[in-house]
Amino acid sequence: MVVEPGLASRLALESGQPVQLCYQCGKCSSGCPMAGAMDYKPNEVMVLLQCGQLDAVLDSQAIWLCVGCETCGSRCPNGISIGRVMDVLREMGHGRALVDKARKIRLFHQEFLGSVRAHGRVHEPLMLARYKIKTGELFNDLNIGVRLFRKGKFHLLPARVRDRKKIRDIFRSAMARRPFTMDVAASADAPPPGVFADNSTTLKG
Repeated sequence: MVVEPGLASRLALESGQPVQLCYQCGKCSSGCPMAGAMDYKPNEVMVLLQCGQLDAVLDSQAIWLCVGCETCGSRCPNGISIGRVMDVLREMGHGRALVDKARKIRLFHQEFLGSVRAHGRVHEPLMLARYKIKTGELFNDLNIGVRLFRKGKFHLLPARVRDRKKIRDIFRSAMARRPFTMDVAASADAPPPGVFADNSTTLKG
């Protein structure tokens, strides 16, 4: 496995979080609502980064399971928001070949963001339909979807915010600030795939 010297310092610069200051107290992992589903718990991700094990982290499920609740940051005695570090790692992880489970989690992220970018908010039926088609799991959870539709929880037509251009400008601005970029899922209203993605996995700066 390739070791990248200085990785923690470079990630600290990109995320704005003092990755080097983590001393493995474990408070982040003990409070994380997703830790039980992760292959590497938040504190283990941090020590891997401190040891320069970038490939192990980028190939993990953990970075895609983080929900950004900021429990880790509120519990950390050194004020490290691991959620922000995870955001940077997710951007770096796009374009990598992943094992099946991690690939599906990443795909869900892409479809979620693509829906927000296209409509200003998530349109669950279309987002889930695109996700199911791409994963090939067309009929999984179909009965749940039917029940939600009958109860009026799913709407066939997406609700749109008044000024979708502002939403797209937010995405555009976020992509422009990053030396590596995120491939947001394409939709009928979104630019073609690849406009904001170069599949870069190299941290620069």
